[in-house]
Amino acid sequence: MNKKIGNIFKGDKVIWMVFFFLCMISIIEVFSASSNLTYKTQNYMGPITYHAIMILIGAAVAVVTLNVPCRYFKLMTPFLLIISALTLLWVLIGGESINGANRVISLLGFTFQPSEIAKGTMVLITAQILSAMQRETGADRKAFKYIMLILMPTTFLIGIENLSTAALLFAVVVLMMFIGRVPMSQMGKLMGGIAVAVAIFLALVMTLGGIEEQRTKENQMTDAVSATSEKQVDKDAIKGGGVFHRFATWRNRILKHFGDEDVPAEEYKIDENFQVGHANIAIASSGIIGKGPGNSVERDYLPQAFSDFIYAIIIEEMGIIGAAFVVFLYIVLLYRAARIASRCENNFPAFLIMGLALLLVIQATFNMMVAVGLAPVTGQPLPLISKGGTSTIINCAYIGAILSVSRSAKMKKEVKELRS
Repeated sequence: MNKKIGNIFKGDKVIWMVFFFLCMISIIEVFSASSNLTYKTQNYMGPITYHAIMILIGAAVAVVTLNVPCRYFKLMTPFLLIISALTLLWVLIGGESINGANRVISLLGFTFQPSEIAKGTMVLITAQILSAMQRETGADRKAFKYIMLILMPTTFLIGIENLSTAALLFAVVVLMMFIGRVPMSQMGKLMGGIAVAVAIFLALVMTLGGIEEQRTKENQMTDAVSATSEKQVDKDAIKGGGVFHRFATWRNRILKHFGDEDVPAEEYKIDENFQVGHANIAIASSGIIGKGPGNSVERDYLPQAFSDFIYAIIIEEMGIIGAAFVVFLYIVLLYRAARIASRCENNFPAFLIMGLALLLVIQATFNMMVAVGLAPVTGQPLPLISKGGTSTIINCAYIGAILSVSRSAKMKKEVKELRS
């Protein structure tokens, strides 16, 4: 019996334990944080049943993926690149809008986010290029050019509607290039280019975002007068308009986060800072051990309590101890990935496992920083914990790939020990 279980749960046991704890925390906290969905659907078990099914499907995907030898991941690269390019273009043209941005595609009754597929594909391509062009002194200078040739259009297509995901992917690939020993002269030029690009982008956001916000308000006022029904007003208000329709959102988030003015509690306009305000209340009322699972109050006010701000609910219910434990799990995941990478005899699996681990951990860091008020609102879910469909299954596939690498690294280590 133990042998059969061992054949299913192959790979690094610590990674499996981290995965198990994250999934258990996810089921408990999503069940608690889905009060709004339960109220709207009048279905008490519906939201958590759906999420539990997604977790189970994701676990099955992880098991299947870990049984795929690492070398076969390379064969998937061209197909994934084509799928990523086509779906990213598709979502811009005919995607469904979430929070004012086209981010998902509906197909055969299911919705998925192309950016989730593109992130893993880009990590896979970067690992392949870096491994193929490694020299004794580091990566060949051409590796940088090839990576940037694919990275720039990919992040551009993602960034049009989902800037935070594009920034996350860019950061992961840059770190992979550092690990892959890309020449420092090229990395230095890249850092300088990023600094200039960020400065120009912020200037455009602050300028065009204000213009777009004012234009949208004027259009909404005009439509409110001329519209024949409330439904038409709501439709136009959501639609916004213009190529730069996301600039106003980004500008407001930056201004709200970096505002220097200290506002007394009695004068704080919580209606204008709804998510951040209630997240702060959740954290401030948590204490050391929290209110206990299922006892959150702010889940009834936070519209994204089960997704973007689930870490605030975790803190409220599980306290500082629970919050620290979640952080600890992601740190262990990154540490074990680094240990496994150091045991790999070939470069490709080492770069792949580090890239996937960085992708999960950096996204988790973004989410937690937003929840505790250290970063502007980004809309990034907490990997393997937040409620999701595509993201949950694909993140489980990343865990499966990490476990696949750990399997091959362990086997090679055992063979090496036997020979010695």
